[in-house]
Order: sequence, then structure tokens, then C-alpha cells
Amino acid sequence: MSRQKKFRLIAIAIVAVVLVIDQILKFWVKTHMTIGQLNPVLGNWFNLLFIENAGMAFGLSFGQNVGKLLLSLVRIVLVVFLCWYLHRQISRDKLDGLTLTVFCLVIAGALGNIIDSLFYGLIFSESTPETLAVLFPDGGGYAPFFFGRVVDMFYVRLFHIPDGFPLWGGSYFFPAIFNFADACITVGIFLMLIFNKRFFQPSAKEEPTTDSAETPDEIHS
Repeated sequence: MSRQKKFRLIAIAIVAVVLVIDQILKFWVKTHMTIGQLNPVLGNWFNLLFIENAGMAFGLSFGQNVGKLLLSLVRIVLVVFLCWYLHRQISRDKLDGLTLTVFCLVIAGALGNIIDSLFYGLIFSESTPETLAVLFPDGGGYAPFFFGRVVDMFYVRLFHIPDGFPLWGGSYFFPAIFNFADACITVGIFLMLIFNKRFFQPSAKEEPTTDSAETPDEIHS
């Protein structure tokens, strides 16, 4: 098996595994937890807290319907570009195992949240503080195509920030609520920053070597 074919199969496998894990977690939360329900997992510092957001990662929002539509379109364009770029780099044999994994994590994470936005409004009923969502409800889903909400559930409370601390006083460190797809994107970007030379180093241009380049003195000697 060629290196290019092997890397393509690995890329498909990584993306598929991430998507399956991400969607299983979201399906379970949607059908077993109500909005705002908090389930401790590891003491007080790691919890499942079910929220939905219509915007960006980590529970952030971006405008209303127009903003959400634009964000979904940007995500789709970004994923298409990353898939094209990954395919090109594999074909040119320009990737190693680490860079392949990083690109796959970012692509899979973005796809996981795109699936929520595109389809969850069609296939799930509304989640409320009192009722669980139903998959494929008789009356149809809670939102049209492109306007589903992203499911978030991981809530990490590492330590309490003192009340007098500017902006974040009184809250817990890293108060954002996120999902598995967000975590994969974050890990991928973090690894890009750590190993930035592998991702951002410009390709070396061919320059004449000292042995091959003749100076004017050598030409006339």
C-alpha cells in the first residue's frame, strides 16, 4: 500500500471515529437530559451540564438567525477548504503523522458542530427544562434546516476565582461549556501552535549552490 493511500485511510478513520463519539454523546445528552440539568461525573470539578447554543464554540453566540446562517456557511466553506488542502498535501506526500492527525481533528470537530446546526432542528423536538427531546417527533423538529442548535455538555470547574478579581471574579476558572467537537478543534489548534514550524514554515525556494554558481572572476580566468 502506498503512503498516500495509507494516509487517506487513516484520515478517514480519524474523522469517522471523532464524529461517531461526538454524535453519540450529543444524542445521549439530548434524549436523557433536560436543558440546564447538571450531572456530576468526577467530584465537583467535572460535570455534564446540558445547554444548547445557536452560535460559536464553547457556548458563545453570534447574532440571530442571519448570524447563525452566516456562521454555518463559513464553517462549511472552511471544512471544504481544509479537506481539499489535506487531500493535496497527502497527494504531494507533504504530511507526517502528527500534521495529518491535527488536520483531521480540526476537520472532524468542525463537521460535528455543522451536523448539529444543519440537522438537529429537523430530527429532534425542543429540549426544555421540563421535558426531554424526542428523536423524529410526530410534529416535526424544532427548527428548519440550517437553524439547529449545537449541543454542549462538558463543564469543568477547576477552581473558584476570588470575588474581587476583575471581569471573572466569583466564577470558576474556565467557565465555558463545550462538547467533544470543540475539544478536538481546540487540541488541533493548540498542537498547531506548539509545532508551528511544521504548519507555517514557508517552503524553501531553490537557490543556486556555491559550487554551481560561477563568479565573474572565475568566468574570465
